[in-house]
Amino acid sequence: MGCEDVKRVIYFFLDGQLGDLKQRDVKQHLNLCPDCEARTNLQRRLREFFRKRLSVVQASDRFKTRLSRSLRAFHAEWSR
Repeated sequence: MGCEDVKRVIYFFLDGQLGDLKQRDVKQHLNLCPDCEARTNLQRRLREFFRKRLSVVQASDRFKTRLSRSLRAFHAEWSR
């Protein structure tokens, strides 16, 4: 797994949504790549910052449907 792959899946990794093999591959890459590790740590901190400060907004049903389809397609590709 390379840096571009990690950039593409980092949010799924942080949410624990990758398959076991992909999750392990990302962890291995982060252990070997200080740049990706720093980016990942920044994303963790940003996510926590926004989680603490933003209010919850209800998404429309149309948006939920489109997002769900996109996530299922992406997950199917990356959980192999």
